[in-house]
Amino acid sequence: MVGCGGLTEIVDIMKRTGAEDLGDFYPIRPDCQADTPKPRFKPRAGKTLSERRWNAAFSEDGHLDIEKVLRRIQRGGVHPAIKGSVWEFVLGCFDPNSTYEERNQLRQCRREQYIRWKAECQHMVPVIGSGKLITTPIITDAGQPVIDSAINSCFSDKRSIQWMLALHQIGLDVVRTDRALAFYESEKNQAKLWDILAIYAWVDNDISYVQGMNDICSPMVILLENEADAFWCFERAMRRLRENFRCSASSMGVQTQLSTLSQVIKTVDPKLHQHLEDLDGGEYLFAFRMLMVLFRREFSFVDSLYLWEVRRDCCVCLRFFQK
Repeated sequence: MVGCGGLTEIVDIMKRTGAEDLGDFYPIRPDCQADTPKPRFKPRAGKTLSERRWNAAFSEDGHLDIEKVLRRIQRGGVHPAIKGSVWEFVLGCFDPNSTYEERNQLRQCRREQYIRWKAECQHMVPVIGSGKLITTPIITDAGQPVIDSAINSCFSDKRSIQWMLALHQIGLDVVRTDRALAFYESEKNQAKLWDILAIYAWVDNDISYVQGMNDICSPMVILLENEADAFWCFERAMRRLRENFRCSASSMGVQTQLSTLSQVIKTVDPKLHQHLEDLDGGEYLFAFRMLMVLFRREFSFVDSLYLWEVRRDCCVCLRFFQK
């Protein structure tokens, strides 16, 4: 089983042995191997962004040649050994023109801000930060604590009540997230994902939490050992994706994308579009989840990350997330 620091150890082993089996980076639970599709993505020499080329893309004081990096990523993705570090840049957490010193200062400020937010949430719900998570309701709609719940106080303000009402749903989604990965056999790692989603729901009072955010956040938790760093990567991703999760009685977050998909298929493959119309699927609602979470559940973990990296129309690239 791979814990929070397990990836570093695996990387060291692979460097010594020359192994390139991606299963060593993202091991699958033995009881899930038969039902888990084999990833199609393989690092390719001369195309995939390697650790050597990544390090060479920095100047002496830390400026990054982001254009060169993005071209390499589009050609062959990012090697798993450096994904976490690369994603901090391509998600826009750091300015490529910043120096090592400037990034260290910014990282420290962000970690301190995350600690403050976490303490604020922990004051209301002590389970946060404990290595545990909540999967049952802890509060009523009226703000009264549920018997034997994680809280003892009553709450009257709408923001706190709505946030605490979402916590058990976050927990239920977390325990279902990437269940095939050995990483999430550890309750500590599940709790790390739950903490980040819970704190984000508190900070982003407008969107709060919607099912599917767990699929977007999970890669950040796996790729970045520091919880605060993973939070800020997720926060950056959500700056672009948050409208995917805004749903109301009259509209869906990805409704525009569904309409675009319908028009594309109608133009590219009219027979397929007509067939879907005949099956009463012309509104393309079957693609709702695919678009909302960027195909996280339609592909293996490895392949979905590769898709994010190399495709300009749904990838995690600098220009996409900083529009």
